[in-house]
Amino acid sequence: MTRTSVLLQSITLSLAALMGLPSAAAPRAPRVHTVVLGAPRRVSFTQPDATLEARTDETSTIRVRPLIVDDRVRDWTTGDSHDITDRTFAIRRALRINDALPADTAPRWIWQPGPWITVDRATGHITPLHLPDFDPLVSDAVWFRDYAAYCGTSFTSKGGSLNVIVAQLGARRPVVQKTIGRWPEPNHFLPVCQPAHWQRQPLTVTIQPTGGQPATYDVIGTTSLLEEGDNDDGN
Repeated sequence: MTRTSVLLQSITLSLAALMGLPSAAAPRAPRVHTVVLGAPRRVSFTQPDATLEARTDETSTIRVRPLIVDDRVRDWTTGDSHDITDRTFAIRRALRINDALPADTAPRWIWQPGPWITVDRATGHITPLHLPDFDPLVSDAVWFRDYAAYCGTSFTSKGGSLNVIVAQLGARRPVVQKTIGRWPEPNHFLPVCQPAHWQRQPLTVTIQPTGGQPATYDVIGTTSLLEEGDNDDGN
């Protein structure tokens, strides 16, 4: 390399540094994100459709944990997490809802289990999950791979129904959807359904309404429909 070429390269690098432009000779390293679940704590919880007598006894609790991304609390969660892949996990949100009536003079904050989210450990990105017919007061999703099995509710002009749902991430429709009863029902059991039981080979799931008979459903679909993007420095 001639002296003139060396001088031109040095001037180019200096101008790039002054202008804040990336240099081909010094590519920027991808940002490393930290994603952790903080220490759990117990908070009061009352089922929203509980009787007045049950509402006066605020002894029920749920366990909540902060979701911390890059040393900042991004959300609150409840329950156990589920590893979908080696970099992405699913977990349920915990919501603080203002339960004050319009005539109340101050907010009345209560905790409620919310919908599910996925979290990418590499990028720190949080994605809300819109699981079909998922009802935070009824549904208790049990995961296997990228499938979630639970009882859900739906409503039409003809009334409501209680449904068995198996949802797969990335799929537009449930891979299993079966109506098993009417909804709402007065004086229903809590929980409405027992946790789903998975079997790997053949791929089946068994769900039992509390007080009812269990039923087993074949699950036909593919796996790994979850899309995981590149490292995103925007978080």
